[in-house]
Amino acid sequence: MGIRSWTAARSSEGRLRRAFFDRPATGLARALLGARLRVAGPNGARTARLVEVEAYLRGDPASHAYRGRTRRNRSMFRSPGTLYVYRIHQVVCANLVARRGEAVLLRAAAIEGDGDPREGRGPGRLCRALGITIADDGATVVGPGRFVVYGPARSPRVVRRGPRIGIRRAAERPLRFWLEGEPSVSRPRRTTASASPTRSRDGGRYPRSRTRSRPSSGGGRRGGRTAGR
Repeated sequence: MGIRSWTAARSSEGRLRRAFFDRPATGLARALLGARLRVAGPNGARTARLVEVEAYLRGDPASHAYRGRTRRNRSMFRSPGTLYVYRIHQVVCANLVARRGEAVLLRAAAIEGDGDPREGRGPGRLCRALGITIADDGATVVGPGRFVVYGPARSPRVVRRGPRIGIRRAAERPLRFWLEGEPSVSRPRRTTASASPTRSRDGGRYPRSRTRSRPSSGGGRRGGRTAGR
């Protein structure tokens, strides 16, 4: 899919269309930073601005899709813009499907409205704050339903990139992206490389990082808790 089609992959009101998600997970991860996820619920809608994400690629040993399609990961092989939601240790985590077999973990968000700005730190807390449950697995953000994703009003200021955290396999790959200066971003915040939405080729090979992963302090994710295996 060419970059020219990504520019037109949003509606006039800013809602992101399926074409926006139909790309390698690395490029989608960067592009989602600053986007707003709106979730309708019985008590009204809540909106969160995405500030931290992780990419899970084809052939990635940390990905749930690594060994092929199963009953658990079938949503990862559906159309781009599908929600892949899974539960581990009673914690629910949400991903947005990129091209089939790849997905972006929604790791942290700034929840809009009153309350603690760090309420969405970590994938488990993000889902809890927005009311995302395992029943939402397979839902779409590009069609009728309670989920809508709106593109950033402007390009994010500074995007940082570093190793994924809370996983055991392929943790050294710098496939975690976050916005600098956001209090909801998970720790550690050590950077292996800086990035912008226009740098690096999507889906390319990544050099090994010397930065070691440490367990996250937020979101209820322990070692091995990933969008992987």
